[in-house]
Amino acid sequence: MRTPERIISLLPSSTEILCSLGLRDRLVGVSHECDFPAEVLGLPVLTEPKLDPHGSSATIDARVRAIVQEGLSVYRIKTEVLQQLQPDLIVTQDQCEVCAVSLPEVEEAVRCFLTPSVQVVSLKPQRLSDIWQDIRQVGQATGQETAAEEVLRGLKRRLGKLEQQTRHAPRPRVACIEWLDPLMAGGNWVAELVEIAGGEYSFAAAGMQSPKITWQALVEYQPEVIVVMPCGCKISQTQADFSALTAHPQWYALPAVQAQKVFVVDGNAYYNRPGPRIVESAEIMAEILHPEECAGLAPPDAYVRA
Repeated sequence: MRTPERIISLLPSSTEILCSLGLRDRLVGVSHECDFPAEVLGLPVLTEPKLDPHGSSATIDARVRAIVQEGLSVYRIKTEVLQQLQPDLIVTQDQCEVCAVSLPEVEEAVRCFLTPSVQVVSLKPQRLSDIWQDIRQVGQATGQETAAEEVLRGLKRRLGKLEQQTRHAPRPRVACIEWLDPLMAGGNWVAELVEIAGGEYSFAAAGMQSPKITWQALVEYQPEVIVVMPCGCKISQTQADFSALTAHPQWYALPAVQAQKVFVVDGNAYYNRPGPRIVESAEIMAEILHPEECAGLAPPDAYVRA
């Protein structure tokens, strides 16, 4: 298999994986959401949303569900840009139907607008071990197997160190909120991140898709810390919609709220990107849960107290 020289990434996490393997110079196009590292800004953009991504949690949820119920993808490929770029490798995903262009749509675009030799690598991470495997898979597809193993050693070393730092600390009950309205808890790798960071989490087991939860379930859980991490949302966007939580009559009865231990994190940059920065996500969580033992681990502006 020849080494690809012209690579397109259709989701932010795969862009970050590719760049961590030293492949920025081979990237010729990215998705509309790819914004890290800064060196990818300005590359041709190949995707766009079919809906207005702004508005309240409830409004966005309704728009997404209406599109998905029609059997459509939430995003579209700019096929004219795809034709111009003529990639030999496309990295995409089939883990979440609302996170990126659907895999069938990518495969159809390749059939219609590119040559049969174009390779499509689709990632499907559900838990941390899957993220590690995705990094290996991208490394294999690009001839960067050695670099991939080096990146993985570094990521696992940091998580191991973090686990040691929090091993003997008290383990508070944590509620991770991935969507405000309807109320959803963090799934997939979130349970593993909380455990490594020194907390307890029981809304979703490792590898489980993010579940809807009721307010009654949240109240019964009696969370000691609440971490709000809406999928795809920056901190400012979450803050603008925070009344979806605070307006509920049971909000102020929660132990975490009464103890002023409610935090808003940048879900767009960290928790919902299954790439190298998933380790930063664990470090952010550790600093939130154990501010004395883990002070200084979180990147600047990664979270705020609500």
